[in-house]
Amino acid sequence: MASDLRGLAKYVEPGIRLAVPVDYAGVSMAMTRPIIERKAGNLHLICVPTGGLQVDQLIGSGLVRTVETSAVTLGEAGGAPRFNAAVKDGSIKLMDATCPAIHAGLMAAQKGSPFMPMRGLIGSDILRHRKDWRVIDNPLADGGDPVVLIPAIKPDVTIFHAPMADRFGNVWVGRRRELAAMAYASATTLVTVERIVEESLLANEITAAGVLPAIYVTEVALAPKGAWPYGLWGEYQTDTQELVRYARAARTAEGFADYMATTQMEPA
Repeated sequence: MASDLRGLAKYVEPGIRLAVPVDYAGVSMAMTRPIIERKAGNLHLICVPTGGLQVDQLIGSGLVRTVETSAVTLGEAGGAPRFNAAVKDGSIKLMDATCPAIHAGLMAAQKGSPFMPMRGLIGSDILRHRKDWRVIDNPLADGGDPVVLIPAIKPDVTIFHAPMADRFGNVWVGRRRELAAMAYASATTLVTVERIVEESLLANEITAAGVLPAIYVTEVALAPKGAWPYGLWGEYQTDTQELVRYARAARTAEGFADYMATTQMEPA
């Protein structure tokens, strides 16, 4: 079990497919600075299923080549300024998706299937922009029954934050089962946690059902308030004022650079 964030950041190599969770599910903001300092660029970000502050800061730092997502937003603080600017000037490739499609791709990967069929995309404009999604006729029907094949999404690395892990490497994700799905689909899973407990979380009848077993976890690091300024379920609330402060500062490249240079990226 690792104990420092920069040790975890060494898994983030240039050009990898990096999966991060939606803002309410446990974003490891504590890992953002170490990833930026590592300067591993050309990243393909997979937002599960949407992105927010962490994605915006990685884009603003010039580390991102592609963003696969159904949205990138700062929620109540408004749009994601560096993401929006990068889409407008064409400096990143956007692979537009939907929330169900992102989850379907991860599900295909965890089951070892090359794709997952979906119906809900039929008739939508998004199909015109995803050449890697195929439409076929249902082979089990008589014909005229189109379905969309979503390729498996296989992240090289998944990073998220959770309330606790035990000393054996088991991580409690509670009801955030999408975090487990990300880990099942990924080659490497890195987790930061609020605390590490001595007793086995899998041996406890109360916590066992919400535990991601250690076999799916590569490394764990301690990072108190590691989701800040986002909140973490059952632990602390989102610091909306800080998100608003970032959103205002990052409207320009100069403002973003000043924010990143002067903010400690940890709670006051």
